[in-house]
Order: sequence, then structure tokens, then C-alpha cells
Amino acid sequence: MAVPTALVIDDNPAVTTALEVLFSLREITVLSAESPAAALELLAQESVDVVIQDMNFRSDTTSGEEGATLFKTIRARFPEMPVILLTAWTQLEAAVELVKLGAADYLAKPWDDTKLLTSVQNLLELSVARRELSRRRADENRRRTELAHRYDLRDIVFADPAMERVIGLACQVARADVPVLISGPNGAGKEKIAEIVQANSAVRTGPFVTLNCGALPSELLEAELFGAEIGAYTGATRARDGKFDSADGGTLFLDEIGNLSLVGQMKLLRVLETGRFERLGSNKERQVKVRVISATNADLDAMIRAGTFREDLYYRLNTIEVRVPALADRPDDIVPLATHFLAEGKQLSAEASAALRRHSWPGNVRELKNVLQRAALLSAKPVLTAADLALPKVATELKTETETETEIDRSTIEAALARASGVIAQASAELGLSRQALYRRMEKLNIPRSA
Repeated sequence: MAVPTALVIDDNPAVTTALEVLFSLREITVLSAESPAAALELLAQESVDVVIQDMNFRSDTTSGEEGATLFKTIRARFPEMPVILLTAWTQLEAAVELVKLGAADYLAKPWDDTKLLTSVQNLLELSVARRELSRRRADENRRRTELAHRYDLRDIVFADPAMERVIGLACQVARADVPVLISGPNGAGKEKIAEIVQANSAVRTGPFVTLNCGALPSELLEAELFGAEIGAYTGATRARDGKFDSADGGTLFLDEIGNLSLVGQMKLLRVLETGRFERLGSNKERQVKVRVISATNADLDAMIRAGTFREDLYYRLNTIEVRVPALADRPDDIVPLATHFLAEGKQLSAEASAALRRHSWPGNVRELKNVLQRAALLSAKPVLTAADLALPKVATELKTETETETEIDRSTIEAALARASGVIAQASAELGLSRQALYRRMEKLNIPRSA
């Protein structure tokens, strides 16, 4: 493991010497700079894990303006660099303002060695977590880029590893000439996965025909699938082709397959096995070559046990199953999807993004899209707030703080702290907790905190 490095920025050599001795006890390397210019040059050249900076660099000033300017420059050039401020009591108010802008901590001179060591050690641990998070995100970005280069992803928006695995599986099985069953809750994006399978299949140039089996009564559903002759059912005044005819040479996507009647299931099984079927009201066989992709949000195993879904059809459809997780189970997709759904010229505030991540999304991606479209329509402001989203209070704000604390695990807190460079106020806002609640949760999970 690499030895951590701290950069001390102070025009008093005695301060640097004292900190070198103190940090040597924890095997922390110290670099030093006596001026803001020298410090910025070192930051550009060396690998630094934490900065400890004074608020003044000339003996004739005590305003702290130099320190504030330096901090803002470091923040702009190295946004993830944790900075601890060393202040005199006269600069305390200025230091507090800088903490609001993202400084990790401030300590008054003369400092308490134990507090300073604890603060530095905690920030170094967060720095390791942040680097690991950055490495993991870089790997995820690389995999997503490679996936997009190899396959036609139909402009799907995703960032969560769980969704990346789903898309990767869909692309992998697309070339195989076998039925695919896509399972998952309503509104999660099953049809989009079906489009990806079609776009990367051997029949990608053929038609892509869709049918929602839950949107029609059973007698009309069979006619939609297989076609019908004149008089086959009430209102059938002319012969008509079915979806299998329309999808010949391409793909037929059957959504909500669990709504198909037992008679329709038997006919579908025959088409899958032989490619042959008859129109309603006809004994004449028709032949097609169709790739069938089906989708369901139903528990087909339970339906088989209840006798409402054929087991042989289930296994015929389920040669390959692709499970699309609920939006709540792929939280890293929420904000990218929300940004994608935003009207042009609209942005999300940090508060709104945090509220979106806290919401449970029972309606999944479809609900998210509706929320963003409604907010953009009703708010004239360019930046949408959490209030503009009008999310149901039962799913967000009415949870007790204790309930919210219990739901948040160690990895989520560490990731939020890493994104916030250790700033508790920023991390707690993202997690939807008060600072005190976050401290309680960190203590319970033995996550180190600054003194």
C-alpha cells in the first residue's frame, strides 16, 4: 500500500517541522510549501492525499483572505482534494464559510495533536475509498463504452452495474435463434430490452412487431396473434392478418404473456415448435419464421401451479430468461434517466437529485418519466427543486429518521462521504439525513469520523 502524503502550506517553518514530527508517528509523508504559488505547483506535480493550509501567508495580514483565495483555487483545480484549514481565532468566521464551500475541517492554532491526527487519518481513509470508487466507476464506464461499441443498444440510458449485466446478457443471447423471456415489474423497461435483442439478432433487418397481451380480451387477443377469417367472431366483417403474419422474417414481442388464454397458449406453443398456425375460423395452415420474445411481470411458476399457464409453454418460452430489476434496485440509473427525461433547458438541483434517489419508485422508469415531465411542465424555473418534483410524501419525507438510518448500509455511506470529500453536511444532504443522524449511523457501523 502506498504511503500517504500530506501537503502543509504555511509560511512558518516551525509549523511544518512540528507537523512532520507529528505525522511521522503515523507514517505519513509531509511535503511543504511556504506560499500559495509554491503549493499549487507542488499539487500539480506530486501525488497528494490531504492538504493542511494556513489562512495567512504574510506577517502584515490577519484577514484570512489569502487562505480563502488559495482554498478556492485548490477546490477549482483539484475538486476532490480534502483541505484542512489552520486558523487563528480572528479568522474563525472565514474558516466556517470555507467549510460551507467544501473544506473538510478547520482547527484553531495552536492545534490539538490528537484532533488533527484523527481528522487527517479519517480523510486519508476516505481518500482511499474515493480512489476505489473512482477506479470502479472508470471500469464501469469502460465496460459501458465497450458494450456500446460492440452492440446496438438502442440509445438506452443506464449507469447501474445491475442494468449493465442485464443489457450484456440481452446482447449475448440476441444472436441465438431461441425464444427469450424478459421478466420484471411493470415500467422497468422490458420492451427496451426486447428492442436491444431484436437490434442485435440475425433478423434485425426484419420487422419488430409488439403486442400487449394484457390490453385485449382473450377472444380478440387470439385474433390479433393469429389473424381471423370473416365471421370468426362478432364484428369480424373481413379477413385479417395477425401479428405472426406481420412479424414473418423478424421478431414478435409479446408483452404480459401471462394474460394469454389456455387455448391461445396451446396455439402459441404449436407456432413456437413448428412455425405453423391457423387463423381463427380457418383450417388452413399458415407457415412463418418468427423470433418470439415474451415478457411478463407475473409469477409464471405460481400460475403453472394454479393451472392457468402451461408448463410446456413456459419452458419453451424460457429457453433464455432476462430479468430486468426494478428501478429501486438499480439506484445509479435514477439520476441519469431523470436527466434524460428532462425538458431542454431544465436542470436538477442537488436537493432534487437526492430526493429522486430516496424515492422508492413503485412505478419504475415509467413513473420517473411522468414525474420529470410533470415537473418541467408546471415549473417555470430552469433548475428544478425537490418541491417541484412533488413526490409522494409517504415514499420520501414521512419516513422517520430512524427508519432511514436503518436502511442505509456502510457502502452507501462511504460512497456518499467519498463523493462529498468527507464533508458531512454535503454527504448527509445526499443521504437525506441530518448531520447528527449520519454521525449516529457512522458510529454504529464503525465508520471513522473527524473529531
